[in-house]
Amino acid sequence: MLKPHFIFLLLLGITPYFLWACGTSTTQPPLVTDSLQVQSNQPDSTFVPVADTLMIVAVGDIMLGTDYPNKTSLPPNDDAYALLAPVASYLQQADITFGNLEGAFLDGGHPAKACRDLSKCYLFRMPTRYAGTLKRVGFDLLSMANNHVGDFGEPARKKTRELLDSLGIRNAGLVVHPTDTLTVKGLKIGFCAFAPNSGTCALNDYALLQRTVKKLKETNDIVIASCHMGAEGASRTHVTKQKENFLGENRGNVYEIARVLIDAGADLVLGHGPHVTRAIDIYKERFIVYSMGNFCTYGRFSLSGVSGIAPLLQIRILRDGRFIDGQVIATKQIAPGGTLLDPSMHVIKEMRNLIQADLPETKIQLDQDGKISLKKEE
Repeated sequence: MLKPHFIFLLLLGITPYFLWACGTSTTQPPLVTDSLQVQSNQPDSTFVPVADTLMIVAVGDIMLGTDYPNKTSLPPNDDAYALLAPVASYLQQADITFGNLEGAFLDGGHPAKACRDLSKCYLFRMPTRYAGTLKRVGFDLLSMANNHVGDFGEPARKKTRELLDSLGIRNAGLVVHPTDTLTVKGLKIGFCAFAPNSGTCALNDYALLQRTVKKLKETNDIVIASCHMGAEGASRTHVTKQKENFLGENRGNVYEIARVLIDAGADLVLGHGPHVTRAIDIYKERFIVYSMGNFCTYGRFSLSGVSGIAPLLQIRILRDGRFIDGQVIATKQIAPGGTLLDPSMHVIKEMRNLIQADLPETKIQLDQDGKISLKKEE
C-alpha cells in the first residue's frame, strides 16, 4: 500500500525520486502483491487476498549524520534525504515501516557522557532539520531504545520525541514513553521496544517484557516488539543462544528474549544492536529477525565488510499475526555512508549462511533470490 504522502505526489503528477518499478530488478524482485496460497492447519489450504494481510518493512540502525564534535560527519550538501533516496520507494511500499533510530535529534546541547578523546568518542547528535526526512521516506514506527538515544541526555530524548510526535511517527522504548499504537487497515497495532541502557525499557527484565506485551495485546490486534540486543562487532554475527556481553554490559540472550516476547503475545520481533546482520527465525508462526545491521548511517560508523551490508525486510503477516512470506531487499553502504541497493545481494548470501550455521532446525527458509518462506512439511 502506498503511503498517503506518496499518493499525493503521484496525484500532483510529481514523480518521486525512485518509483517502485524503477527500484526493482529481475535479480531482486519485490514481494509479490497478488493473492497467494497460505499454508494452514486446515485440511484444505485457502487463498488470502492482500486486503487481509499486512506488509511490514523493517530495517536496522539509522543515524543521518552528527554535528558533534564537528560538522564533518554531516552528509554532503546538508542533505539527509539523499542518504535514503535510493531505497525510498521500498520504504513507502508497506502498510507499516519500522527502523531503529540510533541517536537523537538536538540543535546544540552538551554530551551526557564524559569523553576525553573526541576522535574516539561515539556520540550522535542529529540536527533537528533532518527529522522530516524520516517522514518523507515513509517511516511509521521508530525504536528509541538503544545505547545512543541518551548521548545528549534528557533534552535530546525529549526533543526527539516531540519531533517524531509532530511528524506522526510512532515511537517507543523510553521509560517515559514505553509503548505506542497505530491503526492500519482497521487493525490496532501495539508497539514496544527494549534495550539494556539507562532511560530505556529494560531488555533483561523478563517480567517487564511479559507485562508490557500482555497489556498491549489486551487492546491491540497485533503487537510488534523491537529489541536492541546482542553484542556488537564484525565478529558478532552469530546467534549463540547464550547471554551476550559487550564492554561489561549484558546485551541479553537474543534467542531466549525473542521467545519470551512471543510467548507473551508478540507477533513480530525485530532485533538490532550488533551493527551486523544476523539470522532470521520463526517461532509459533511468528517472525523473528535477530539483527538488521547498519541500514542508513553517515560518518562515525565502521562500514567495512559485514558491517556495510544490511537487509531491507519485507514481511507479510495475516491479520492474526501469523507469518506468510517475505523478501530480503539487499542493501549496502560505502563509507562514509548512505543506503544503496546491492546487486551482488551480499547480505542474502550472508543470512543464508548464518541460518544454516546457527539455526539449522528453524522452519524458515531463505532462497538465494531473497525470498523468505516456510519449509514444506516432509
